[in-house]
Amino acid sequence: MNKNIKFAVAGAVLALSATAANAGIVIPAGDWTLDVSGNVNMYTSWTKATSGSTNYISGGLTNSTTKTQNTMGNGLLPNFLSFSGSTRQNDLDVSFTVSLQPGSANNAALQQVGSANNTQGGLNNRQSFITFGDKSWGSVKIGKDLGIFASDAILNDMTLLGVGAGSAGSAGNTSLGRIGAGYIYADWKPQISYTTPNFSGFQATAGISQAFKSSGAAHSYAGYPTDDQGYGSSGTNASVAYEGKASYSFAANDVTGKVWVSGIAQHVGDIDETSTVVASPSIYYSYGSRNGYSNNDPMAYAADIGGNVKVAGFDLTGYYYYGSGVGTTGQMLNGYGFNDAQLHAGGGHAFGSRDSYGGYVQAIYTLPIKTRVGISWGESRLDLADGESTTSDYNSSGLVKKNEMWTAMIMHPLTKHLNLVAEWDYTKSTNQVGEENSANTGSLGAILFF
Repeated sequence: MNKNIKFAVAGAVLALSATAANAGIVIPAGDWTLDVSGNVNMYTSWTKATSGSTNYISGGLTNSTTKTQNTMGNGLLPNFLSFSGSTRQNDLDVSFTVSLQPGSANNAALQQVGSANNTQGGLNNRQSFITFGDKSWGSVKIGKDLGIFASDAILNDMTLLGVGAGSAGSAGNTSLGRIGAGYIYADWKPQISYTTPNFSGFQATAGISQAFKSSGAAHSYAGYPTDDQGYGSSGTNASVAYEGKASYSFAANDVTGKVWVSGIAQHVGDIDETSTVVASPSIYYSYGSRNGYSNNDPMAYAADIGGNVKVAGFDLTGYYYYGSGVGTTGQMLNGYGFNDAQLHAGGGHAFGSRDSYGGYVQAIYTLPIKTRVGISWGESRLDLADGESTTSDYNSSGLVKKNEMWTAMIMHPLTKHLNLVAEWDYTKSTNQVGEENSANTGSLGAILFF
């Protein structure tokens, strides 16, 4: 399997198990070597919710029915069908990758992220890129692929083999895994990046990617003005996001592991209010006109650190992140809030950045029969901005304060390529005034890599 495909599709599987395929379907074709690879998965999930909040928790669980509900669809991974090709030309290693992600769910939900446009199960295009380089000086990637910041967080998350938060197919043609309950989604982005050669285990990547706009409903690309609950980027932002990461992989006797750091920074444009909004009770801002208040092109940023160690059948992962203005769950989602004092004083620059932070810990043990059992815990927190209030006319009482999730999984390799998965998740969302919504989810399914 092409290493870029392994990174984006089956990175976590390769980290967790030796049962995944090491190569796709390889086809020699003249000067090129073609590779067809991917995965197929589906899960059925039963969710029992408990509602303690009278409001929607923006960025968290809704106050949904307490009846047990069943869903069927993909887990955190959609189905992947990837086509790649590689060749050596003019002393350069050249490759391309194009992939499609058809969903297994029969729903019309929209997944409002970079891989959007899902109807009746959905069809994404998450990868379309070229690479060129040489082992002596590194490689360049141009096109759409998994983002750089927080990519190792999701690729080491065991729910990549399962469902995680919500239920199967709950976010369009995928579930959420641990996204928003331990890390911010790396997402799939147009980008230009450079990766160094591997220097005895050390490697670094740096690049630019298309920036997201700040949003209170769902993140979207900067430069496309929309009315997201009455505020957001003005659409004048010509900036890009700057992303980078560095990692060190090591092996000593029977111990192997990897440590990494990554970061992201971007201007988010002129955050301003351009319309009079009358919000419903389900939205965390109340009534009123907010015309003329802005924050001129602030900088949002985040950084993380993580590590993974494998020893004596154990696979241990720890991860932590911190950010300002990047929001939670999705990049730039709920990253900014109103400064009520400035609003009532009648001045401009009434938006302030919210701090976000969190992480997860995970332990997996491989039994002698090759079955893996795992448990993990993680949370994501979001603070109010300076001067932001939960009691004013522009209150943020319904805004998420914390998403927390416990996960237990059993993963059994029925064959070299096929894994059976049983999973239990407990998710709890708390808003800024302490109201809580929670849910227990049990899932059964299978995932096959080829």
